Amino acid sequence: MSIPSASTAIPPIVLSLAAGATLTPVWLNGIGGLTFRTGDGRYIKWGPHDAEANMRDEAERMRWARQWIPVPEVLDQGEDDAHEWLVTAALPGHSAVDHRWSEEPETAVHAVGAALRALHDSLPVEQCPWAWDPAWRIANAAERGVTVPADLHEPPPVDRLVVCHGDACMPNTLLDDAGRPLAHVDLAALGTADRWADIAVASMSTEWNFGPGWADTLIEDYGVAPDRERLEYYRRLWNET
Repeated sequence: MSIPSASTAIPPIVLSLAAGATLTPVWLNGIGGLTFRTGDGRYIKWGPHDAEANMRDEAERMRWARQWIPVPEVLDQGEDDAHEWLVTAALPGHSAVDHRWSEEPETAVHAVGAALRALHDSLPVEQCPWAWDPAWRIANAAERGVTVPADLHEPPPVDRLVVCHGDACMPNTLLDDAGRPLAHVDLAALGTADRWADIAVASMSTEWNFGPGWADTLIEDYGVAPDRERLEYYRRLWNET
């Protein structure tokens, strides 16, 4: 994932959705999807159909989660034969990996750890209609032609069942200007699972964004001691699926 060039070609449907508003490209993902910020306070996400986490699912989950936690308001969602798109209202914050925090990784890591704990404590497991447990993820991978190693089919016992974010990497938490948690984004895989499924990915992503030495800090900011067995399992599951 990266920040696209200012000269990035704008897909026709994005131009149509912008309805004359200025467009600034802000994000390019690993499958060619683009996110644009509009001059009138929206974000437009566009990309090829994604069998693992599609924007229709994301819109549905955002509307559900917004009853209990801060997430952007969904304004529009649609698709054609090859691509899909999602339009949300902008919030007054920035990603935890924004250049604003490159010199203050401790602030960002603390905020993401605290925000993840708040998400897990706030979303009601008994009302969540989706799963993100190992069985679901392995089955989803198989549908995409991905073979998961046999030993990953036997996860550790569940420590605490929560509604997981599903992609709790550092960029998917927004912070306000003071470095406090503001909201969560990219909820297309949200579903019930052991909390370590999220903790493992969130802590691992600190190293991708800020270098070594921050993983355990995030876990401590979440409020638990590192569980090495579950961390190893869920990091491997992430990488294999």
